[in-house]
Amino acid sequence: MSRIVVVTGGTRGIGAAIAARFQAAGDKVHAPGRADCDVTDEAAVARYFDGLGPVDVLVNNAGISASAPLEKTSLEQWRTQLEVNATGAFLCTRAVLPSMRSRDTGRIVTVASTASQIGYRYTAGYTASKHAAVGLMRATAAEVAGTGVTANAVCPAFVRTDMTAASVARIQERTGRDEADAEAALAAASPLGRLLEPDEVAHAVTFFAATEAAAINGQTLVLDGGGIQS
Repeated sequence: MSRIVVVTGGTRGIGAAIAARFQAAGDKVHAPGRADCDVTDEAAVARYFDGLGPVDVLVNNAGISASAPLEKTSLEQWRTQLEVNATGAFLCTRAVLPSMRSRDTGRIVTVASTASQIGYRYTAGYTASKHAAVGLMRATAAEVAGTGVTANAVCPAFVRTDMTAASVARIQERTGRDEADAEAALAAASPLGRLLEPDEVAHAVTFFAATEAAAINGQTLVLDGGGIQS
């Protein structure tokens, strides 16, 4: 049976891979980028979801990152990452939840990060925002426990995306390493020893969204080869 699926930040990278997976399964997918729906704008989010009608699956994927030592992190960087990564997930989740609860069915999956489980240097805003996104997921899961709605999160290590490419470029700029060495430094952050591919994250998301996953609620699925066991 075809479902209505929304994948925020769905125009490229992980979001595009997620959207493609759902489309291949026959679902009707909406994959808004920022130009379609600014997830930090309360009124814009309300208008967007009001125009869609009942949503069966929400994937909170929209996200940004910045890197700097804590003392050099600007208030703007801090606020912007919290707004997109955490407040955006909150506004979208709040928009779809009433209909899911009234129909007693729905899946909410948040694309977080291993940074939602532990702390990393030079990522204060990103790490805090991803911890907040997972906290939101757990609070949502507690509220829908015992219903047909579930909320879970996927927590990948570095994924081969434009965001990671920007991190590689920053390493190159700061250390003088070539691209291959800079990428290897990121890959070495997890036992996996390589960058994840977007479709690997997409597979985990569709697992949580499956009808058969009705008993899984309030969980984080870490994709890093076994470094973080949760």
